Amino acid sequence: MVDPSPYYESIGGASAVREVVDRFYVAVLDDDDLKPYFADVDMPSLKRHMVALLGSVLGGPKPYEGRELADAHRGLGITGEHYDKVGDHLVTVLRGRGADEEIVRHVVHTLGQVRGAVVEEPTEVAG
Repeated sequence: MVDPSPYYESIGGASAVREVVDRFYVAVLDDDDLKPYFADVDMPSLKRHMVALLGSVLGGPKPYEGRELADAHRGLGITGEHYDKVGDHLVTVLRGRGADEEIVRHVVHTLGQVRGAVVEEPTEVAG
């Protein structure tokens, strides 16, 4: 696995991560398919958690200490299609912020690793 620590500084550190998260949620909340997931969410709190999580993924100085992703997303019924759309929005924002492709690949790889903790595909009922 690649050491992500240089990514955090190369993207611009804490202020850049906050900017990416702000732009990311603008895009997500502007997406009619994704907006319903956030109807009753405390967005300032969610943004703080996402800044901490993304900062950690990028090798920032503070480890993520929030809830486990599976616990935070359990019961939301997030589909694989919607998870992919969220990931696409994040990648688009990162690229728009000037992140190089190595950083983007690292984030996409991480998204792939945690997908199973977030996506709740409907189970088929035998019958």
